[in-house]
Amino acid sequence: MGDSKEAGAECPPAGAAARGGLSLLSQGESEDPSAQGSALFLGGNEVKSRAVVKYSSAPPRTAFARLEEKTDLKLPPANWLRESAKLGPAGTTILGNSKKSKPFSSFGMAYDFIDSVGNDVDVVSDSENIKKLLKIPYSKSHVSMAVHRIGRTLLLDELDIQELFMRSSQTGDWTWLKEFYQRLIDQKWQRKKKSKEHWYQKAILSKFLYYSINGDGAAQPVPSTAEQPESSSSDQTNDSDGASWPAPFEMPSSVSEDPSASSQGSEPLEPSYIVGHVASAPKEQNLTTLFNDGENSQGLKNDFVRNILWTFEDIHMLVGSNMPIFGGGRYPAVSLRLRDNNKPINVLTGIDYWLDNLICNVPELVMCFHVNGIVQKYEMIKTEEIPNLENSNFSTKVIKDIAQNILSFLKSNCTKEGHTYWLFKASGSDIVKLYDLTTLCEETEDKYQNPFTMPVAILLYKVACNMMMKKNQNKKHYGTIRTLLLNCVKLLDKSRHPQIIASANYMLSELFQLDEPKKEESSESPLNENSDESYSEEEEEMPDSDENGSYSTSSDPSDDNKAVAIIKSVGELSVPEKYKSIHQIRPSCTFPVCHDTEERCRLVLSYVLEGLKSVDSSIKKESDLPAADPNTPIPLKYEDESTRGGPEGLEKQMALFLDKMGSLQKGNYSSQSGMIPGSWQHKMKLQLILKSSKAYYVLSDAAMSLQKYGRALRYIKLALQSHDTYCCLCTNMLSEVLLFLSQYLTLCGDIQLMLAQNANNRAAHLEEFNYQTKEDQEILHSLHRESSCQGFAWATDLSTDLESQLSVSCKCYEAANEILQFSDLKSQNPEHYVQVLKRMGNIRNEMGVFYMNQAAALQSERVVSKSVSTAEQQLWKKSFSCFEKGIHNFESIDDATNAALLLCNTGRLMRICAQAHCGAGDEFKREFSPEEGLYYNKAVDYYLKALRSLGTRDIHPAVWDSVNWELSTTYFTMATLQQDYAPLSRKAQEQIEKEVSEAMMKSLKYCDVDSVSARQPLCQYRAATIHHRLASMYHSCLRNQVGDEHLRKQHRVLADLHYSKAVKLFQLLKDAPCELLRVQLERVAFAEFQMTTVILTKMESSKPTSRFTPSF
Repeated sequence: MGDSKEAGAECPPAGAAARGGLSLLSQGESEDPSAQGSALFLGGNEVKSRAVVKYSSAPPRTAFARLEEKTDLKLPPANWLRESAKLGPAGTTILGNSKKSKPFSSFGMAYDFIDSVGNDVDVVSDSENIKKLLKIPYSKSHVSMAVHRIGRTLLLDELDIQELFMRSSQTGDWTWLKEFYQRLIDQKWQRKKKSKEHWYQKAILSKFLYYSINGDGAAQPVPSTAEQPESSSSDQTNDSDGASWPAPFEMPSSVSEDPSASSQGSEPLEPSYIVGHVASAPKEQNLTTLFNDGENSQGLKNDFVRNILWTFEDIHMLVGSNMPIFGGGRYPAVSLRLRDNNKPINVLTGIDYWLDNLICNVPELVMCFHVNGIVQKYEMIKTEEIPNLENSNFSTKVIKDIAQNILSFLKSNCTKEGHTYWLFKASGSDIVKLYDLTTLCEETEDKYQNPFTMPVAILLYKVACNMMMKKNQNKKHYGTIRTLLLNCVKLLDKSRHPQIIASANYMLSELFQLDEPKKEESSESPLNENSDESYSEEEEEMPDSDENGSYSTSSDPSDDNKAVAIIKSVGELSVPEKYKSIHQIRPSCTFPVCHDTEERCRLVLSYVLEGLKSVDSSIKKESDLPAADPNTPIPLKYEDESTRGGPEGLEKQMALFLDKMGSLQKGNYSSQSGMIPGSWQHKMKLQLILKSSKAYYVLSDAAMSLQKYGRALRYIKLALQSHDTYCCLCTNMLSEVLLFLSQYLTLCGDIQLMLAQNANNRAAHLEEFNYQTKEDQEILHSLHRESSCQGFAWATDLSTDLESQLSVSCKCYEAANEILQFSDLKSQNPEHYVQVLKRMGNIRNEMGVFYMNQAAALQSERVVSKSVSTAEQQLWKKSFSCFEKGIHNFESIDDATNAALLLCNTGRLMRICAQAHCGAGDEFKREFSPEEGLYYNKAVDYYLKALRSLGTRDIHPAVWDSVNWELSTTYFTMATLQQDYAPLSRKAQEQIEKEVSEAMMKSLKYCDVDSVSARQPLCQYRAATIHHRLASMYHSCLRNQVGDEHLRKQHRVLADLHYSKAVKLFQLLKDAPCELLRVQLERVAFAEFQMTTVILTKMESSKPTSRFTPSF
């Protein structure tokens, strides 16, 4: 509110203040709401009271005019019933209106101070209702109040039975309550008219107060006769006195909007005094605003001049008051009362005055006495002296006990939030009864006849919404929020209030955290964890107390078995702590614990579905759409002609998808149901659809972790269909939503890859994929009202072809990456970007291996003599392209290990290409071809790149060892082929032997025989084989070598060396006896050859040489 003030003042002990009364902070003084409380001693009893003004529309206090003796109050002053700058906009409310409470007055305060409802405040009510309750043991008059419970807060409103039944006679409403009332309470009910004395007293009180602000003690009659305004006053008072039941949601404003409506002679209103309503709780971005201008709290207003947070002992109350307070000069704050000098003050009047001053924190009371309307005298009374006045003596301690007992009684029995309870005491009776009108109303044909239903539902919603704003700070309130919203939805007719129901269901879905397992946040026993209510009927029933006889629920004929509880005698309320044993505040509502992800997501989807139904039911174009048959499942498998063409069709789908993503940035909007952009239906359906997509995504992820890949694909399909509908409806795509889409597509790619790798269980996956719950069907039907949901059909088809599944998986990752690229999300979400690139590299490796294996299979089926086919070459190209792109993906994120693995696979592809060329030609004329040498050398290059990518063995020892082994194998294979199929037609023998020797030595270099590992025996065997082959080659060279003795000697040494090493290595191997025997035999042959060579050499050297003898 514009001039809303919050003042805190505490009652000090008697005698502390200058006047010995209650201390009060004037509006100009410093105000500290957090001031510490102190005790006020009244009538020998200790009572603690503290009042904080939360809102005031009254202007600064002005001094009252002390009227001269003999002033005739029957004559109206000139300013009577006119607005005045001294009073502000609430002047007529303060001085001209009846004290009678208006229906729903507590709701107007609750809407304005929503933060206090449900938590901090015990009671919200008009001060008149509070006083009436506290005077029950002293008064014989009837009490009729409506009680509502919101959390720990009770809302009290006067329930005018006479006005209610008059309405029933005119409109036919509330007939069930009238019949109930006549049957059980008052069989001869008839409307009681107020006496002339009542209207006379009201008229002179109003004139007295107007005289008191006029500043002139003399009476100034109005120009017309005195009878006219008095009659007018009577009529006006009569109108205002009655509750506005016929139109319960339309309250007249106390401030006239038309300046010309002011009477002539009154001063213009000061803008600083004109205030609006206290703003509701701040709106959070992710919560859809429920109330717009057309449905703002159903027109309920806070019409009180002051809203005061009053703490009486341990009871916290938000109280509305219209009591006029005067001040200035000697009396900073006083209340003004008019009394007939011939009638002494009784106890009821004394309690009334005392409570008014206590609630408004007024330290003194000024009483004007009159006789037949003629002013006699004034008397000043301190607030703490009121309980000790003659003929009005009462104990403040008893009033405190009454307040605590009534609160205990109501809180113990008004347990159901959303229900309307009726507290009733008949005139002259000592019995107080409490009825549950909601339960009684439900027994009638129209359970929505209760006019409190809508205000209660709105308040439940607002309190829950306000608590939702703070949910991140205080998640322990989740159970309370859920209970409030469930009761709100239960109260409302779905066909009449779709907006509230949709919003409440959306908030219910927001309570469940989908991204993490739900933990139990309440320490209480989870007896009702999964019930619709946070407390059960058994918890609400309080056992009869024999000890204190506090209330009765027996079926004794003398008792009313329709009553929830009964106070058998009002005298019990004065007994200290009479109801303490049942003063139990309902424990904090326990939030339902979902033990697994699927249960949590299913709860969310159930709320989403109810919200979608409410939205769809409010859209007028319902008749234009085909109705869904609940018994006919909506097919999940959609195919387009472009998707049947394999990879080519996927390329077309991807192009269409990227075009659509580009159009989303421009905010294109399309809806088949005819929703208006910006309407509440549009906003709410967007939120609900987005929530459903998140829930399905989490369900898919959970199914994925359970290896239920068919179910996972079904859920991710529903998530993408929800997102596709969201895209059609959205006018401004948020980056957060695009990130969700990237995550959905990434998960879809994972699922397609796992389906490709688990082809053996395809039938079970297909069955899970085609299964559909009724809930999913209904959600999908709601989605189809807005779009065809075909935007991601290319990504969610369950194919039986392995290549197609791998291609779809790859395209999902590519689409996820594209979204991150053109929406500039990769810099904002680097972790997700890295994960997408890793998956892209991985799927391209999978596809490269797939095409490589297909090429190898074709090669094995090909006739040896035939040349390489075109199909093989195409597969090589596809495989090489996949490996190359995958290597680029990993290198772009500095993933050296995976890049090395893909380089290693590329080397293997080169070896397969080399093997394909070695099969071409005649086996008998076979030679090591140049093509083989080219591809083997390329393989060596890729293996060396892999080693350079890793850097050292410490980075990843297993990968390092694997690359070394493959490189050694490549050198060994190349050397073996050159040795076995020597290209003598192109190269000399010596060159070939040199190349073979070099290749073998390089193979030995990368063959680690010393490191202990699973591959060590293989390395030892290969090293032994290499030494054996080299020894055999040098042995052969030695046998065939003629001439160069130095070369022969070198070959002999090398052969002997390699035979020796081969023997040692074969001896280490237990499973290679044949190879060891062969080496040993060759070694014996080599020794024999050496011995033969030595013998021949000696024989040749021992032969006699023929000498030439010259002749003379």
